[in-house]
Amino acid sequence: MKKSATLLLFFLLAVAPAYTQQDPITSNYMFNTLTFNPGYAGTSGMICATALNRQQWVGFDGAPSTTVFNISAPVAPFGISSGVGLMVQNDMLGFDKDINIALSYAYIADIGMGKLGIGINAGMFNMTLDPEWSIPSGDVFTPPSGDPLIPEGKESSVNFDAGLGVYYTTDKYYAGISVTHINQPKVKFTKGVSYISRHYYATAGYILQLPNPSLELLPSFFVISDGKAIQFSATSLVRYNKKAWGGVSYRPGDALVGIVGIELFNGIRVGYAYDFPVSDIRKNTHGSHEFMVNYCFSLSMGKSPMRYKSIRFL
Repeated sequence: MKKSATLLLFFLLAVAPAYTQQDPITSNYMFNTLTFNPGYAGTSGMICATALNRQQWVGFDGAPSTTVFNISAPVAPFGISSGVGLMVQNDMLGFDKDINIALSYAYIADIGMGKLGIGINAGMFNMTLDPEWSIPSGDVFTPPSGDPLIPEGKESSVNFDAGLGVYYTTDKYYAGISVTHINQPKVKFTKGVSYISRHYYATAGYILQLPNPSLELLPSFFVISDGKAIQFSATSLVRYNKKAWGGVSYRPGDALVGIVGIELFNGIRVGYAYDFPVSDIRKNTHGSHEFMVNYCFSLSMGKSPMRYKSIRFL
């Protein structure tokens, strides 16, 4: 039984019922909308697939690591304008290893100059604890078996999970609100019961044409809360010729983020974000790295059309 004391801290943060914001946060939230808002599915009018990997707080033993894959497409069953999507998320934090798989459906209505998606997702949330303990020698230290709430071996709990979301988009701006884990899945282990709290999201962005016709300013914001704590991100990106983008994002009390990306000749878009912590945790980490790959295409055209002007479709 061995693991650093840091892992014990991460474990306690991950499973305690009072722990806030259990959903992982990504700096490239504008590329990852389907993960937290099912209303996004199909609103771009294209088939879009995104893969994202985040290595948080590099240098910590047991630091968070998140991998996400999602894909969405417009459909029209019985002539009803709709969207469908699939999301797979693998999140690891110390002893805690979570897998979230969800299918999304959105009803899409033409409102004004844009599209409104009203969506729901449903799937399963699998939380696994696989602890390895290192107990210092001496009588003053209590082994895991001495605490009725601390698991000694590997345990797993699979639960039904669901969410709701509304998303509105035009050529110039977008906005969305959503809630994940709306049923607050109960996580049952042999030594206790926890739950996944509801998480509330809001996001919006705008496209501002700069005097240089090749440049666009893309401001946006992202808010997540579990009803007890709230985290806010404000982002400003500059896009050149609709092919390359770069800028900064700021999460108060957490991190200053640099974001860059480019569309390759084949239509595949790649992006990178680096989080520089502004809290005291910066003394013990090398920051966080996030990589993103995205591809959008239309079956009728076989390639990604350029008529979509917003970075949220990337």
